[in-house]
Amino acid sequence: MRHEKVGERMKKLRELKDFSLDDVARHAGLDEETVAGLEGGAIMPSLAHLTRISRALGVRLGTFLDDQVSEDPLVVRLEERQSDAVPAASRPGADSLVFHSLGRGKTDRHMEPFYVEILPVHEDEVVASTHEGEEFIVVLSGRIGLEYGEKRVELKEGDSVYYNSVVPHRVMALDGRKAGIYAVVYAPR
Repeated sequence: MRHEKVGERMKKLRELKDFSLDDVARHAGLDEETVAGLEGGAIMPSLAHLTRISRALGVRLGTFLDDQVSEDPLVVRLEERQSDAVPAASRPGADSLVFHSLGRGKTDRHMEPFYVEILPVHEDEVVASTHEGEEFIVVLSGRIGLEYGEKRVELKEGDSVYYNSVVPHRVMALDGRKAGIYAVVYAPR
């Protein structure tokens, strides 16, 4: 899904709830300019942006990514996953993460499952993220580095990590090669 469509959904939900840009910005802890940029498609939303705005609007995180409603069980085929890429954000280094929603269409979900491609960039370009909730990651391919607060952990294929995502964290590919992970994000409303 293109980030412009995500922005359109944000705006539509904001208007349905009769919130101003300022209302959403205040409740999300963002400035009004950022919210307007996200809604207009000028700024690619990060996971932290999506989490904050979903909380401000009182909706699930995945509401912005849902394209269709499905029945249980929700099956996402590999070829469908590949066509559903959502870049992480439009700030330096943020294009190192490409999210593929694995829960798209399941409107009653409480978790956000993703396949994430982690592209190699210089470590200084990767910006830390922080948002309410928890994350669980399983490394599928390559090696990744996770900075979690003051700690740094290296993970290889088959390794997993579970953490509180309110602590500033950043995930990056190591060895100058692309990595692939499954990530499940839980963000309370």
